[in-house]
Amino acid sequence: MAEEEQGDGPAKKKPTLIITIAAIAVLTLLAGGGGWLVGNMLAPPPAEKPAEEVAKAEPEGGAAEGEAGQEVPHISTEANGIVLLDPITSNLAYPSDNRVRLEVALMFKGAPNVALAEEIHQDILAYMRTVSLQQVQGPRGFQYLREDLQERVDLRSEGRVTNVMFRTFVIE
Repeated sequence: MAEEEQGDGPAKKKPTLIITIAAIAVLTLLAGGGGWLVGNMLAPPPAEKPAEEVAKAEPEGGAAEGEAGQEVPHISTEANGIVLLDPITSNLAYPSDNRVRLEVALMFKGAPNVALAEEIHQDILAYMRTVSLQQVQGPRGFQYLREDLQERVDLRSEGRVTNVMFRTFVIE
C-alpha cells in the first residue's frame, strides 16, 4: 500500500508553464472576439450613400459653389412638426428665491397645433411653480422632471405630441 501511494505521486504533474500561457492566450482571443462581436452589434457602422445619391447631392458646378448657395434647414420649424415654445421663467416652490429658466420644443405627429402648444406652455409654467429645488437636483431629479413633463404633455395633447425636447434648463 505504501508503494502504491508513492507511485501515484510522481504520476500527477502540475500544468506546465506552456499550457498555462496557451490557455490564457485562447481566453484572451475569445474575449477579444466576443467584444468585437458585441461592439458591432451595438454600434453598426453608418450606412454609405449609394453613388447615385451622392451624384445627385453634388451640383455640377462643384462642391464649393453648392455649399455656399445652400442654406442649412432649421430643425425646430413648424414644417418639420416641431414647435419651439417661448422660454419659461418662474420661481420654484421651495426655496422661493430660486428661479428656473426652461426652453422646451415639442415634436408633433403630423401638422403642429400652435394653440395646443400655447396651452402646453401654460401647463408647464404652472407645473414648474409647484416644483421644489430638491425634486430637480442631480441627474435623477432632472430625469424625473422630464418624465413628469412628458406625462403632462401626453395628457394635455392626447397623444398628438410625441416628444418633449429640452433646449435649456437653468436654475439660479
